[in-house]
Parts: sequence; C-alpha cells; structure tokens
Amino acid sequence: MLSVLFYAFVVFTAIQIIYYLSFSSFLFDNKKDQKNALDIPITVIVCAKNEAKNLQEFLPSILNQDYSNFDVVLINDASSDETLEVMESFEKEHSNIKVINVENIEAFWGNKKYALTLGIKGAKNEHLLFIDADCKPVSKHWISEMSQNFNAEKTIVLGYGKYKKEKLLVNLFVRFETLLTAIQYFSYAKLGSPYMGVGRNLAYHRSEFFNVKGFINHIHIKSGDDDLFIQDAANKENTTFSISKKSFTESIAPKSFKEWFQQKRRHISTVKYYKPKHKFFLGLFFVSKVLLYLLAISLFLFYPWKPVLAIFLTYYLVQFIVIGFSAKKLKEPTITYVLPFLEIGLLIFHFSIFITNLSSKPNHWK
Repeated sequence: MLSVLFYAFVVFTAIQIIYYLSFSSFLFDNKKDQKNALDIPITVIVCAKNEAKNLQEFLPSILNQDYSNFDVVLINDASSDETLEVMESFEKEHSNIKVINVENIEAFWGNKKYALTLGIKGAKNEHLLFIDADCKPVSKHWISEMSQNFNAEKTIVLGYGKYKKEKLLVNLFVRFETLLTAIQYFSYAKLGSPYMGVGRNLAYHRSEFFNVKGFINHIHIKSGDDDLFIQDAANKENTTFSISKKSFTESIAPKSFKEWFQQKRRHISTVKYYKPKHKFFLGLFFVSKVLLYLLAISLFLFYPWKPVLAIFLTYYLVQFIVIGFSAKKLKEPTITYVLPFLEIGLLIFHFSIFITNLSSKPNHWK
C-alpha cells in the first residue's frame, strides 16, 4: 500500500511540474516591439457603483494618460452615494468624458453586466479598454501599451491588474493569488487556449462583444463580466496579452480576510460555467496539488523519507524558478521569499470557499 501511495505521489508531483513548466511559456513573449506603432481611437470604460471617493482619487490618472486619441465612458450603476455627482463634475471639466446613468430595473437588479452593456452600446469607438473605479494605471502609457497589442488578428487583449503592496498579511496572500492567477491565464492564452481575463485591465473590440451577443449567455449570473465573456469570445487567433510593466493597473486590496473571502466567492462561483476543458485542467491543477501535499505528509510519516524529500524538493525548485521569474516580470518579487507558506495558506483558503459555495450563493458585485 505504501508503494502505491509513493507512486501516486510521484505521478501528482510530475503533473504539478508539467503545469509549472507550461506556466513559464508566457515569459517567452516573442511579440515584436510595436511601441507607438498605433494611434487608434480608444474608449476607456469605467463602471462604478458607490465609488465616489475612488473616482475622485483615481480618475485623474486615466484622464492624464499620454495618448492623443481617447475618450472615457463613466457608468454610474445605480449608486446610492455621490458617484453620479462626481462623474458629472468631471464631465463638465473634460470634453472627452461621457456619463451614462443606469437605474435599477426589476429584471436586472444589481447586475453589473446590464450597466456595462449600456456603457458599451454608448461607446463611440470600436476599441474598448476596461478598468475598475477603484483602480489606476501604473503609468501614463497604460492606454498606449495596451492598445499597441491590437492588430488585424488580435481583437482581445488581456492585461495584468495588480494590487497595491501594503504591510498586511492578507495583502501578501491577495497579491500571491493574483500573481498565480495571472500566470495561468497568460500561459493558457500563450498556448492558444484563453480562458479568462480581469475586468480591471482588459481590452477588446466592440464588435467582439456584439458577435457573442454580449453577456446574454450568462446575464443571470451576477459576476463573470470578464472571465465568462472571455469564455464566449476568446480563441487562439483573436487573443493576446500584455506583460509590459507600463500596461499594468493597480487596485487597493481587500483589508481583511473576510472581505477577500466574499470577493473571491463571487469570482470562483463562475468557474462552473467554464468550458469543460478549462474546468478539467484548472481542476486537475488544484486537485493534484492537494493530493501531492496529503501524500507527502503521509509518506514522511510512514515511508523512507529521503526519496520523498528529494522529489518534494524538486517540485519546489521548479515552482520557485517559474514563480520567481514570473513575479519578477510582473513586479511582485517579494512573494517568492515565503512561497511554501503562501501556497499552503491559499490551498486552505480556496478549499474553504469551495465548501461555503456549496451551501450558499455569493452576493451581488457590490
């Protein structure tokens, strides 16, 4: 029996190593430098619900972009604070801003996708760039860095939305989970099987939205305006990504594990609507990692420890190299110093969400 467990441990370790080696593919981005090659009209879309304070703080970083041909659509999604008033004050001062005020209707009560749909319909340009209200570009070249990835074939551009570094334990976990997720969706896109993007840094053609009839396939689901749309619209021919540091956006991370837990519940609840192949490979990655740890613990207790340790250290070495280089590329280098601690903690966190989502549904997007 112990021999069977050992061979199973070897198999699951091999699966994990193969995953991490495949994850490294996005690091070898062979796109040619297209800097300043395009000056296409861009519409930046910001959908906000009760974000008056964040709009005042972060909207100037969008308006001050070093790009000559862009406008901004601000969508007020039935806010109960002064969000609309803040938007209208910016509109008066900037001729390239258009405000769309969305009121709740019974059929789409509290549904962000309904508000986004109205905003997309109101956009005047074909090329759309999305960012959240509690988010800012890290440079004045965000629009140009994202838009230069568009070409005749590539009509969807996945970007990296990082979180601001703070001296909180939860912040470390949030940034690690965000990094790991980005490594995966960039790698899947690089390998020709895009499965998700993040709405706080995502660009696509307006026509791609209408080609799949917008969010109609999942309009009843409160979350998923980014990943479920990518599931519908993205393929290996039309999707690319940007890992240029000037193309990143930065958000304020949740301040507590409770807040983060609720946020991730909404995000993870959409996974069951992914394509079967994506559910399989994402599920295999998680399950094989859990079984790797469980078998390692059992074998360390009841089996000769030297071969187990050697295999386990090989796994960590591969993981450390891949995540280390990825973290450096995506400007999150401090994460690699406590990688084992973060990985185990994140496994427990995700398993807790999975159990909780089985018994109840997550709330609306705000």
